[in-house]
Amino acid sequence: MTLQGWVSFKKHAAGFVCLASRRLVVPNNYKHVCLFSQSAANMAEEAKKLAAYAAVDNHIQNNQVVGVGSGSTIVYAVDRLAERVRQEKLNIVCVPTSFQARQLILQHGLTLSDLDRHPELDVAIDGADEVDKDLTLIKGGGGCLTQEKIVAGCAKHFVVIADYRKDSKALGQQWKKGVPIEVVPMAHVPVSRTIAKRFGGEANLRMAVSKAGPVVTDNSNFILDWKFEHAQNWKEVNTAIKMVPGVVETGLFVGMAERAYFGMEDGSVQVRDPPVN
Repeated sequence: MTLQGWVSFKKHAAGFVCLASRRLVVPNNYKHVCLFSQSAANMAEEAKKLAAYAAVDNHIQNNQVVGVGSGSTIVYAVDRLAERVRQEKLNIVCVPTSFQARQLILQHGLTLSDLDRHPELDVAIDGADEVDKDLTLIKGGGGCLTQEKIVAGCAKHFVVIADYRKDSKALGQQWKKGVPIEVVPMAHVPVSRTIAKRFGGEANLRMAVSKAGPVVTDNSNFILDWKFEHAQNWKEVNTAIKMVPGVVETGLFVGMAERAYFGMEDGSVQVRDPPVN
């Protein structure tokens, strides 16, 4: 290397070292946003735990067959269920609603069964993406809507657990991703077109995040997310959508939940029963 080249290299290297040694200055408002986001996330997790523990404590008894839902909130419910089984020596049989639920049951050493052996359940506990004032639910954000609805339908009592962010007066106020609809893969285009034409809005194929292509359910089907434009008669819409050829199931749970537990921001648990007609 020539003398001139060496001098040039030293200048660049010195500049690099100088840049590398500088401290990154983070604006105070950015720090505040990060801390606020972290605090809000922690609050939501604690709210999920409160709702899950309340539901398990109020609805689980000895010698029951229990439907175990799917999603992030159900993790706390299984934690509490396993704790009670150990402490109180309860005889509990668990029926899962998904691969995730099955793994949770096995990881906690709980007794695993299925609907072949236990077609009638005493209670099913599950989360929801949104719950309205009538206890109509949107479920299926995690892609397990069909098995969740089957298990809930086999239970004498269906109980919902959620945090305060899932509570709304009308569907669509809080949950903006639409109603999940499980469809046979070959039918996703005609079903999407039919739904948009008959009910408005748009039904988009849900794409996977960590794999190429669409999300594939535990039943090897696709999911459409129907972003509706306005409030509907959900009972009628649910029935009509299910009649479209190629539709397996919808994420609308109408008239199924008998109680919902909401973990609140202040550390309390709010209980909601369906309105008396």
